[in-house]
Amino acid sequence: MNVKRVLIPGAVLLIGAALFYFFTGLSSAGGVVLKPDDPSVVGVGAEVYAQNCASCHGANLEGEEDWQGRDEDGRLRAPPHDATGHTWHHDGEMLFRLTKYGPADVIGDPSYETNMPAYEDTLSDDEIIAALSYIKSTWPPHIRARHDEMEERR
Repeated sequence: MNVKRVLIPGAVLLIGAALFYFFTGLSSAGGVVLKPDDPSVVGVGAEVYAQNCASCHGANLEGEEDWQGRDEDGRLRAPPHDATGHTWHHDGEMLFRLTKYGPADVIGDPSYETNMPAYEDTLSDDEIIAALSYIKSTWPPHIRARHDEMEERR
């Protein structure tokens, strides 16, 4: 068997997979990499946010009024995603999981009632990463720096 016929296609496949994970924002370890400094990702994220998130979390990321309390059904209200909320207290991986699978799945309680839908069947991984990158791009520098530090520790 000619070794080149096996090694070259294998190398091309490996390089292609690495590029896919790099450009989609997913590391080979399954971690999420937000891209708040990439204008093209942030632009897509702003559109995804406007179409899928703003109706609850606010057009300006301000969240629902009295967001720290519960609504008439006893469910938590949509928090702000700006610097006044707690979004930046969670690393990118957690934010991705909350968005893709929903809070009930993340906390391991399928009976948990929430108004936050899971976007697993609605948005692609790239769209979720773009929306989260857009959100992060709006935070002031000191909040972004704290979030970056948290990301580096994981």
